[in-house]
Amino acid sequence: MSKIIGESLNNIPWQDKPEGLNAPVWRYSANPIIERHAIPNSNSVFNSAVVPFEGGFAGVFRCDSRSVSMDIFAGFSEDGINWTINHDPIVFEGDEEITKREYRYDPRVIKIGDRYYINWCNGYHGPTIGIGYTTDFKTFHQLENAFLPYNRNGVMFPRKIGDYYAMLSRPSDTGHTPFGDIFYSVSPDLTFWGKHRYVMGTIDGDASAWQSKKIGPGPVPIETDKGWLLIYHGVINTCNGFVYRMGVALLDLDQPWKVKARSRNYILGPETTYECMGDVPNVTFPCAALTDADTGRIAIYYGCADTVTGLAFTTVDELMNYMEEYPLVDEA
Repeated sequence: MSKIIGESLNNIPWQDKPEGLNAPVWRYSANPIIERHAIPNSNSVFNSAVVPFEGGFAGVFRCDSRSVSMDIFAGFSEDGINWTINHDPIVFEGDEEITKREYRYDPRVIKIGDRYYINWCNGYHGPTIGIGYTTDFKTFHQLENAFLPYNRNGVMFPRKIGDYYAMLSRPSDTGHTPFGDIFYSVSPDLTFWGKHRYVMGTIDGDASAWQSKKIGPGPVPIETDKGWLLIYHGVINTCNGFVYRMGVALLDLDQPWKVKARSRNYILGPETTYECMGDVPNVTFPCAALTDADTGRIAIYYGCADTVTGLAFTTVDELMNYMEEYPLVDEA
């Protein structure tokens, strides 16, 4: 048995695992929970992040407009399933050089102290990692970009590692990145980031081909008594284009760039109509995970075909046992 280190969340969205299912993650039966036209001018709502907030839930949502501009919007829910999303995008206060908008997409959110920190892919002469915070999901403050272009999928840890804030990211390039590995970086002040460490990369050959083209961190790492549980995305390049699936790894608690375990099998991939058909077919892209320390339950929010938002469920023991049953031996 493994234990999540964190808070109780008695109202975590949940459905029990279907009887006879031979998989560690299962879908919410009423998916997708957020349709593409959730607000008046949205073309799609996907790759979004949620956190517990004031007895319910708040989130930051990627809503691409009908002109297909990419921006992030605040939203709220009582149950984590039915969402009301603001019709206007988030406006950040801060240095006008940094708050100048090119595009914003694929947010992650984590609470540290009394602040909810937001990471997103920020357009600043190319994609980089934006950092901001809010205390109420009404007023938002933007800090300095974490890195030079080009970088995507910045995900902060939910507490300091030693004396430093810590982040996982995936350095990229100017285009639709044909490569990608996960790196770890730290900061004393959320302004200056360094001490970069390689965490893990793609897998050549057929040992784990679903993650052969690129990988990137997904939801905020989940602290357990055995290490940081990392749900991430992996990509294979097929004759029909990229296919995005979810994987799981376990990182060392004190030195999170050290991989203790990693599954060679994916834990969820595109199978349903809403995952296989949309603006970008064949995508399951995780960006958020709610956890309940009492039960070990995990609720995963993920983008489906770059069009709608889905919800899936698992437990800490399901994921730990799956890594043990299907280990990626060479990378562990």
